[in-house]
Amino acid sequence: MVTVKTFSSAEEWLQARTVIGGSDASALVGMNPYKTNIDLWKEKTGREKAPDISNEPYVKFGHDAEPHLRAMFALDFPQYEVGYVENNMFYNDKFPFAHASLDGWLIERETGRKGVLEIKTTNILQSMQREKWNDRIPDNYYCQVLWYLMVTEFDFAVLKARLRSEWQDGIRITIRHYIIERSEVLEDIKELEQAGWKMWKAIQDDREPNLILPAI
Repeated sequence: MVTVKTFSSAEEWLQARTVIGGSDASALVGMNPYKTNIDLWKEKTGREKAPDISNEPYVKFGHDAEPHLRAMFALDFPQYEVGYVENNMFYNDKFPFAHASLDGWLIERETGRKGVLEIKTTNILQSMQREKWNDRIPDNYYCQVLWYLMVTEFDFAVLKARLRSEWQDGIRITIRHYIIERSEVLEDIKELEQAGWKMWKAIQDDREPNLILPAI
């Protein structure tokens, strides 16, 4: 059974993040550029504290931009009913190791199908970063969306990305939308679920897992 909790403040919401969330999911399979699976294990077993990035300019910008981008999505895609509640956390009885905090949820008006809305804001500083967004979602964000589909058991997900680049003639803003159908990524969701169970066992056993390195 899927349940949703809401918290009265961001501080309470942060304290409730005791299990593995979407932003951590890519570390389970070696696809997080900032955190290894061992780093994650150390955080969840209390050996290390996750770095506080809440005051970083890019985090603040993303937080402040999110409601505006969500409202624009609702205007651009009237076929969806868009829902959101501050400091939300989804849980699923099937996956005691996981939670999902969504930027929004969707209901397709014509069919009643449910979807995840994920919003990203990023500065493109190098051509290599731009390539990661060409016709695909960067691996760490892809894992995050899969995690949310796993927890919510929704039918699809939409990732809305605001990509900012600085050029000699000024600033360019690109808005992209990526749609993922659950039925097309079931194998990837299953693989991520298995990695979640392995990490959960390592946490409960208090035994450090083997390091997972990213594929070359």
